[in-house]
This record gives sequence, structure tokens and C-alpha cells, in this order.
Amino acid sequence: MVLLCGGLFVVSAVNSDGTDLRPGRYSDLATVAGSERDSYQKLEGRVSQLQKQVSDLTKAVPDADVKKVQARADRLKGPAGLTAVSGQGISITLTDAPAELIDKTTHDPNLMVVHQQDIQAVVNALWEGGAEAVTIQGQRIITTTGIKCSGSTVTLQGVPYPEPYVIKAVGDQSALLDAISSSSYLQTYQEQAADPTIGIGWDLRADASVKAPAYKGLLDLSYAKPLSSS
Repeated sequence: MVLLCGGLFVVSAVNSDGTDLRPGRYSDLATVAGSERDSYQKLEGRVSQLQKQVSDLTKAVPDADVKKVQARADRLKGPAGLTAVSGQGISITLTDAPAELIDKTTHDPNLMVVHQQDIQAVVNALWEGGAEAVTIQGQRIITTTGIKCSGSTVTLQGVPYPEPYVIKAVGDQSALLDAISSSSYLQTYQEQAADPTIGIGWDLRADASVKAPAYKGLLDLSYAKPLSSS
């Protein structure tokens, strides 16, 4: 019996590899989002390493045509969001109404939480205002970035983020503020934010320095293909 128990201890130690074989359940959304974000960042780092290897190998190819294509690709990195950008800009923070206000509201509760379309409206207005770069939760937004609601979180590039949602843009502050104020959707949102019975969060400020990191995610596109007729 002693030998059997000892063997089980050894097997458990090897299988656990220093981790808990029966980890406790996540008790809050922020913990779940944080865990998913950590996993994503590790994979993102691996992707960056592999992309660098591919780039280095491509540049080492002694072919004039390959070098021309590589030079053209390098010129497009900026517009594609693959280089870091910094400068003056603005920050907008969207938050859900306080839980105690939502619990006793007579309004539609959907008016009191931030939705995908709210975030998208801000991003669209910033692009309309000539933003050089836009980030959400510190993640660079590019043309293929998808913003999706998933319960009470927003999923960005496959990673869930809880509120508050911080959206930043690098660009001419006057043009960006004009674009925000010209958006009829955001005008309605700000009216609801100013209503104490709704209380959804809206905070806007001009920043002397905004930093937008380069996009580091996957660049391959996935798309549907029509079935061939038989």
C-alpha cells in the first residue's frame, strides 16, 4: 500500500508539471479575461518571432524580384498598421452604468451597458476625423480587426476584454473632436450619459501624447469559398 501511494504521488507530480491538477474555478469575469489575454499575448509573441524569421529569410534571398516586392511591402507597413505611431490625440472611455442603478432602473437595461455598436461608432468617427492610428484596450486596430460583443465583454482579435473600454487615437485633435461631435449616434450616446437615470459612462480628453503600438497579430485572411457545382 505504501509503495502504491508513493507511485501515485510520483505520477501526480509528473503530470502536474508544477501546476495545480484541480485548479479552482474562475470567480469573476476580469480573471477569465485576464487569463485569456495572457494566453493570447504568449501566442502573439510566438507569432512575432515566426514573422521575423520569415522576414529575415526573405531578405536573405539573392533575387532582385524578391527584393523589389519586399521593398514595396516595407513601404506599406505604415498604412497597414504594422509600425508604431505616436503623437497628439484623444482618449475616450466608455463604461457601463453602475450596477445599483441598473438594478433599479425603469429604462431598458440595454441602454445602460456598452455595446459593440457603441465602440464601433467611436472608432468610425475617429477614422472619419483622419486618425493616423486607433487602439482599443491598447490593441492596435487595423482594417481586418473585428469587434464583437460576448456577454458582458467585448472580444477583440479573439481576446475578451471587460469594461471600461479605452479607445485612443493619434491625430489632429481638432479634426478628431469635430468628427466625434458630428456623429449623430455619439450625440445620442452622450445625451444618455448625461442623463442621471441612465448613467452610462462617457469620458473624453485631449492628450498631448498618445502611443499606438504596431499590430502584432495574425495577418493571414480567412474567407469563404463557393462550393463547386457538381
